[in-house]
Amino acid sequence: MSVDPEFQLTVDTEQEAARDLVRAREDVRTDLMSARHRVSKLLLRQGLVYYGGRAWTCEHERWLRSHKFASPGLQLAYDTAFDTMLATVDRRDRLDTAIAAMAADSTFTPVVTRLACLRGVSTLTAFGLAVEIGDWQRLTGRSIGAYLGLVPSETSSGQSRSQGSITKTGNGHVRRLLIEAAWHHCPPYRPGVTLRRRWDLASPAARARGQHGNRRLHARWLSFDERRKRVTVANTAIARELAGWCWSLAVLED
Repeated sequence: MSVDPEFQLTVDTEQEAARDLVRAREDVRTDLMSARHRVSKLLLRQGLVYYGGRAWTCEHERWLRSHKFASPGLQLAYDTAFDTMLATVDRRDRLDTAIAAMAADSTFTPVVTRLACLRGVSTLTAFGLAVEIGDWQRLTGRSIGAYLGLVPSETSSGQSRSQGSITKTGNGHVRRLLIEAAWHHCPPYRPGVTLRRRWDLASPAARARGQHGNRRLHARWLSFDERRKRVTVANTAIARELAGWCWSLAVLED
């Protein structure tokens, strides 16, 4: 069946725009990490350390705003670093809002809805996977791990064969999203309100497959724990299998 060139051009344009949006958000994430680092290190040089709980919360922000320095130069440096961080947070939030809107109403919505049935795959993560990979049909459950650089490198000589770290080929952004999502499968599997709400938007088939994948991935974590596998190695293996589950859901017909 032939595809209307004008329709194909529209799809390609939308995908490129969505990809640019996702990559802009990734750039802001990096900028925010740097901005927060500058604030915390400036305070650390003055002997000021926050012990009031989790950092970068509302309570932490009130603590940050409370600092005043006698030196005008130091005060200006601190104000500049703090204002830069706040501006970066605002940029991130505006991009998050735009991504959420596009994820809810675009050609990517069906795939995003199905992917979000998995633990650790929020709307932002699902949308990032959907737009970066694009055509899931060109891959298989076996090949997607190698495509994303999540398989071990290998060195062979004669009869000997040794495996090293992962190849890290392919899309680094997608690989990071999957590795971060894999950590969510380590705690006991108790579906929360947010995950159940995402299930409500998906078809029964996608919901069932997502639940199967969640149980399977947590069981794999337990298996690695019993074998005393290094957590970073175990998490990479979980991310590789998670990529396969994402593919399975992406190509699923509702």
